[in-house]
Amino acid sequence: MPTLKQLTVETLTHLAENGCERMAVDDEARGILRQWMLAARKAPSPRPSQSVARPGPSEEPEMSVEQKLAYLRQRAADWKPARRLGTLRDTMVFAVGNPHARLMLVGEAPGYEEERQGEPFVGPAGQLLTRILAAMGLKRSDVYISNVCKFRPSMGENQGTANRAPNPEELAACSPLIMAEIRAIQPECIVCLGGSSARGLLGTQQGVSALRGQWLECQGVPVRVTYHPSYLLRNEALSARRALWEDMLEVMRRLGMPVSEKQQNYFR
Repeated sequence: MPTLKQLTVETLTHLAENGCERMAVDDEARGILRQWMLAARKAPSPRPSQSVARPGPSEEPEMSVEQKLAYLRQRAADWKPARRLGTLRDTMVFAVGNPHARLMLVGEAPGYEEERQGEPFVGPAGQLLTRILAAMGLKRSDVYISNVCKFRPSMGENQGTANRAPNPEELAACSPLIMAEIRAIQPECIVCLGGSSARGLLGTQQGVSALRGQWLECQGVPVRVTYHPSYLLRNEALSARRALWEDMLEVMRRLGMPVSEKQQNYFR
């Protein structure tokens, strides 16, 4: 029989995925619920063979991964928690790639080109990411690519091509969507690209430099935090490129991918 904690977490997750943002509770209860929800995010996600009910219609066991993602895409297009903020633009950019991928890459938010083309990581940073994947022996179609925030953060009427990182409220508003994506994909490994991605997935306030070089966890999935490709476009130092590449080498080893001597010595 489910415990009170399990039932409460499932109910809160269901409410969040259906757009509920606020609930009247006292300070003591708020502290307890926050601890439970943070613990639930770090807990292993049951595999499809385990007969465990999921909260919310996006997680019904009879749905295929493709159906779950199609449903999430539909929900994201009119995601009320994001719309109510008034700080995000209107065009929703969901995800791209292989729904059965072993590797999931999570960025921060769509930029100008991503909003224009309706696909994550297609601008200059995305082109660099494609080259990084190619160096790993992978294509974009081999992996699943998404963002924590599904809408381009607004900078006012005359924004033009300028972009900004999502703020904590924007990350929190879109967090239920990316968490549901992770449960649907069930990747073997996640790469957080950039500090905002790490904050959205891991609930941390630490920066990339403090987080990279170690394995962390989100919903039971191993997570590697590394620099956003846009960082390398601003910082052409060989040491920065090597730092990101070392993280990718660890991802390859985690997935059991062969690492050649040539790959091992890139950017040295």
